[in-house]
Amino acid sequence: MTIDPHTALILEGGGLRGVFTCGVLDYFMDHGIRFPFTVGVSAGACNGLSYMSGQRGRAKASNIDLMEKHHYVGLKYLFTQGCIMDFKLLFEEFPTKIIPYDYDTYFANSDRYVMVTTNCLTGEAEYLEERKSSERVMDIVRASSSLPYVCQITYVDGIPMLDGGIADSIPIEYALNQGYEKAVVVLTRQRGYRKKEASHPITRLFYRKYPHLQRAIAERNSKYNRTLDLIDKLEAEGKVIVISPEKPVEVGRMETDTTKLSALYEEGYRIAKCSGILG
Repeated sequence: MTIDPHTALILEGGGLRGVFTCGVLDYFMDHGIRFPFTVGVSAGACNGLSYMSGQRGRAKASNIDLMEKHHYVGLKYLFTQGCIMDFKLLFEEFPTKIIPYDYDTYFANSDRYVMVTTNCLTGEAEYLEERKSSERVMDIVRASSSLPYVCQITYVDGIPMLDGGIADSIPIEYALNQGYEKAVVVLTRQRGYRKKEASHPITRLFYRKYPHLQRAIAERNSKYNRTLDLIDKLEAEGKVIVISPEKPVEVGRMETDTTKLSALYEEGYRIAKCSGILG
């Protein structure tokens, strides 16, 4: 597939499984492969930001190298910050001090970049863009990455929000509705993967003030599976290229084993190389 003005890039989340996406995006940057429209969800939103600023290797460093140094995943953060990850480190110190984010390049990039969150009031996806305020950029990506149950609700523009993957894990329909006719979809699970139906008995306890959010969480798995069915159909029609791991991923959402993370990153780079995508 040759990238043209009608091609979108879609980045699934998946926590630390997103290091696969880091490898894919570093390959794209190494070969000057750019898209007119990119949409990222959760970890995909985080990794996509470094792609949009052209900071090759930044996402890998954040997810692998600095994981080993800072150990920013753990239950202690759930008690001290209300989140299972050190969000103060990730969204305050990382982008400003430790591994500075290049906002100037990002703001100057003419390609569109959308990050997906879930509106707790409506239970619907919010597709947000920001090219002026660095603070709002971080508010959005923090909200997009705020996993239910293990992260606090985050506010963007005064609206309570959580992980974008609740309402729209793989926003292919959104990209099509925006007028893009083709897409490259980066998944963090192997081909053929489907989520099992699951009950969520604690949802009402956690989110009793947000009945629409409760509904969205209950419907999440079935919607995810329908989206994958649609992607399979579009791929058969030649409208989508899927880049995904070759086999079941051994990396967990909150993985801290940097050997496993590095191997998954390398797999992402290799599979992107074999995808046949041309800038």
